[in-house]
Amino acid sequence: MPFKYGIATMTAFPLCFVEIDCEIDGRSAPGIASDLLPPKWFKKDPQQEPASELHELRSVIHHACALSLNREALSIYACWKQVYDEQAAWGNAQGLPPLLIHFGSSLIERALIDALCRHLHIPFHEALKNNRFGIRFEDLNPDLKLETTTTCIPQSPLDKVIARHTIGLSDPLTHADIPDEERLSDGLPQSLEECTNTYGLKHFKVKICGDIKTDSERLANISKVLDTNAPSDFAFSLDGNEQFVDPTAFKAFWEELNSHSNLKSLLKRLLFVEQPLHRDVALNEDIGDVLHAWTDRPSIIIDESDGDLDSARKAIQLGYDGTSHKNCKGVFKSISNFLMIQKLNQDSPSRLLIQSGEDLCNQGPVSIMQDLCVAASLGIQSVERNGHHYCAGLSAHPVSVQHEMLKHHPDVYAPTKKGWPSLAMDQGSVSMRSINASPFGIQCMPTLSDYENVQS
Repeated sequence: MPFKYGIATMTAFPLCFVEIDCEIDGRSAPGIASDLLPPKWFKKDPQQEPASELHELRSVIHHACALSLNREALSIYACWKQVYDEQAAWGNAQGLPPLLIHFGSSLIERALIDALCRHLHIPFHEALKNNRFGIRFEDLNPDLKLETTTTCIPQSPLDKVIARHTIGLSDPLTHADIPDEERLSDGLPQSLEECTNTYGLKHFKVKICGDIKTDSERLANISKVLDTNAPSDFAFSLDGNEQFVDPTAFKAFWEELNSHSNLKSLLKRLLFVEQPLHRDVALNEDIGDVLHAWTDRPSIIIDESDGDLDSARKAIQLGYDGTSHKNCKGVFKSISNFLMIQKLNQDSPSRLLIQSGEDLCNQGPVSIMQDLCVAASLGIQSVERNGHHYCAGLSAHPVSVQHEMLKHHPDVYAPTKKGWPSLAMDQGSVSMRSINASPFGIQCMPTLSDYENVQS
């Protein structure tokens, strides 16, 4: 199903796998990572052709892979940090943005984490609590110390997370909104009302385009659907999609939204606003003047602006209320940001900072499991999680992979009427039981050679 986000509409995508073979304690230790390659997110250049963007995405991955070859280090973290620093130097020389540069190093990072957890036969949360990765937190944030992790990491991972369902800019709200020629017959719900009723959804993420007339009308229609179909305690976040280049323009937009009487009940359910300002201006010093002076504003977090290790720290100093977690932006960075936010919340409990989960496009069988694993370990309760809404579950994957996921993760995937697995949800939540018990979210290692005969 097409997904419109910001300036792009996605109808198909390549899926990348990175397989690594480490030697740890003299023994071979394989690891795996995966992600899709989405144009118009790592760079939002309307002039660049998608094929050119995909070439850049592949180039940063290949470069990170080349940097990792035959490398020796005292820990998984040290190995990743060497790759990260050298990748940064190369990418900066190429004039690439940090978000894109470190997409490559994040795949190496995830594969290294998977390899270590498999080697030690322990789940990710246990390795994190005991810092088996060898993370030097002061490298990532000078305000953090090594002992911070044992006192701030939750004692146990969440046993379930709330799946926050994204409502894309072109997503149909009711069954009647779907043109006959666009109605799907894969057995999965398609419209917002169908998804809400089928999955028991209670958290939502609404994308806006920045035009007050368009957005206010769509929000009013969304409100009607949710008032009728969602539970009484439903809540939502608003994704600004970098639509504003001036903070005063967003402030005026927000005040105009709040002036609409038919939106008042909906806006009371707001969790936070995500990245309303374009990344080119979002972390400018003058943004802080507006945020600090705007006393009755909603909670605002960054997402696309979180490109460097210290981006979230800078954002919070400017007055933002937090950042997002996404494995594609870096696992160790997310852990560092989590610890920073926990420390700041303890020091100033009157100002509640946020770390949300925001990676919609995560797909099975690997990336969605690993991302959920980190979110559960950090106690992130509401995670944007409906990439499955735009794809027919794991139907495009080899049958062998489908069977393995159903065998090892029956709480996360359930067979559809057509046989292939799709994400399982109970009252709007996804079970973390088998994910938390696995090395890094996924119990089995997909056999990548089985993909050679898969037809796209």
